[in-house]
Amino acid sequence: MVASIRNITISNKEEILALHVAKAQEGFIETTQECLEEAGEDANFVPVGLYVDDSPVGFAMYGAFKDEKEGQRVWLDRFLIDSHYQGKGYGHLFLEQLIQLLIAKYQCKKIYLSVYGNNSHAIHLYQQYGFFFTGELDTKGEKVMVKDISN
Repeated sequence: MVASIRNITISNKEEILALHVAKAQEGFIETTQECLEEAGEDANFVPVGLYVDDSPVGFAMYGAFKDEKEGQRVWLDRFLIDSHYQGKGYGHLFLEQLIQLLIAKYQCKKIYLSVYGNNSHAIHLYQQYGFFFTGELDTKGEKVMVKDISN
């Protein structure tokens, strides 16, 4: 098994658009279509496909954004595993890879993300990787979590 994070291009865009979370999770994250539209409007966003061998199993979107207090914040803004591939360990596998990618790309000391308070599965996963709540809410009312890499 080879896991890889790939840029989204004309050749793989349709297979990324076909990715969907389980029905019960739909309120927790935007569709890949909405994410790609948002990335098209804001060049700070980097959308990527998450692949096992040559099969797309998930999607993520990240970026660095200006912040008044810290200069910039690096965000793992979207992260999903397709409903057909959930429960196979891919969330853990790709979260670890994405964390390492963000550290290498941005030389960041912190990584931020946001999550709805009732998304207990995602919260548990993020906490396993050292993310904790900051007490902040994002513009959509999601709770902000941070991983402090400097420790």
